Amino acid sequence: MAAGTSSWLDNIAPEIASKLHSDGEAVARFATDYGGIISAAPPAAVLRPSSPEDIAALIRCANRADSPFSVAARGNGHSTHGQAFAPGGVAIDMAELRGVGKRIRVSAEESYVDAGGEQLWIDVLEETLRHGMSMRSWVDYLYLTVGGTLSNAGVGGMVFQHGPMVSSVLELDVITGKGEMVTCSPELHSDLFNGVLGGLGQLGVITRARISLRPTPAKVRWLRLFYTDFDSLTSDQEFLISLRDKIGFDYVEGQVLLNHQQVDDPNFFSIEEAERINQLTAEFNAMYLLEVAVFFDSTSLVDQKVEGLLQRLSFVPGFAFSKDVSHFEFLNRVYTEEEHRKSSMAVDPSKIRHPWLNLFVPKSRIRDFQTGAEGILQNINPTGVVLLYPMNRNRWNENMTVVVPDEEVFYSVEFLWTSTEEDWKNLEAGNNEILGFCHRQGVQAKQYLAHYKSRTDWMEHFGEVKWKRFMQLKQTYDPKALLSPEQHIFTN
Repeated sequence: MAAGTSSWLDNIAPEIASKLHSDGEAVARFATDYGGIISAAPPAAVLRPSSPEDIAALIRCANRADSPFSVAARGNGHSTHGQAFAPGGVAIDMAELRGVGKRIRVSAEESYVDAGGEQLWIDVLEETLRHGMSMRSWVDYLYLTVGGTLSNAGVGGMVFQHGPMVSSVLELDVITGKGEMVTCSPELHSDLFNGVLGGLGQLGVITRARISLRPTPAKVRWLRLFYTDFDSLTSDQEFLISLRDKIGFDYVEGQVLLNHQQVDDPNFFSIEEAERINQLTAEFNAMYLLEVAVFFDSTSLVDQKVEGLLQRLSFVPGFAFSKDVSHFEFLNRVYTEEEHRKSSMAVDPSKIRHPWLNLFVPKSRIRDFQTGAEGILQNINPTGVVLLYPMNRNRWNENMTVVVPDEEVFYSVEFLWTSTEEDWKNLEAGNNEILGFCHRQGVQAKQYLAHYKSRTDWMEHFGEVKWKRFMQLKQTYDPKALLSPEQHIFTN
């Protein structure tokens, strides 16, 4: 460690002191994240572990210190509001574990994959596909870590059928806030298992997850259908998620195109198709896109299935587009689209900010929400993607910490804004207006990837029963409140 560091760093256990880095360059990267909108003091040091045991040793040191210091694990730095910061404490660079061997192991016989918490989903996907297997549910963007995703939930267009990614977890290795290394499952230390999944990093650091797999068809029929009417879109989406497994689509999402937003995706649309779509978007201030997919092996069978489903939907005639791609191409589609957007930007990508807002909105209020949100956003003219798709609540495990609305069907609404350094505050103000609208109108929305700043807000978010249980788990597994302090759940 560099000279001049804080006294508690000088007194840290020798077995991990050599793996702590406190120079300015090392810590500066851990004072910013993907969002780029939150400023915080850097950590005093960064741990570059060579094994999970190093992480456990660090947390035990934090507990023994005269002045216990905070610890936060950072995966790929994709948080947007500083949730993985550890100002003045120690940030754990989980990516270092990817350099000590590929900690991904597939058991095709028992249909599971063991993946280190530091691993990226893209690498997990590639390894499982080598065995003809895949997970039941996936996030849209695969350059996230296993541990970071499972600490939130992991949502995407397959959740309506298979639940979020946490629903497919069979077993975890967790290092608690006391530095204990615990293997847990629904049968073993189930309180920790359920608490950590969706637990926002408050109870422990996930160092391994065992996730169930299934055989995977080689191909995907990928479709995009356009709507000019919001009610037609949501009615079709709700119909599709009501269909039993193997009868409907395997993937259902939606997108809102605001303020005559143009379509620009050469990886999916031909030039002629894009021109025709953009002529339509020019006529409507808001349009809607339904994105669906079927996983298949036999082309003749998928043709019949898709044709039957399309006949029951209310998209604009002539505005259904499809292509057949590999399973990998489909699941990696967002990365491909993101790379295209970056290449066409006039601004240095490092200067882009991402003031995102992710909400779960009850089905009964989605129309009210749409009217209020679109009215607010008309005055801002934002840039980015707005996703909108329904989920079935019965696919979520109520014992896990993650919070969803009480209704049987609710929507994920994701405002994935991109902005410059100069205008991100306008978008953040728009996000706050949307939250204010929900509060005034009694729309019982729940934040996903929440970033509240007061305990009162967190208590309201969790509700009385889950909050009480979460408090008890915190006292059991992280009694000194050392982990992930910038979530501001148990720290001011």
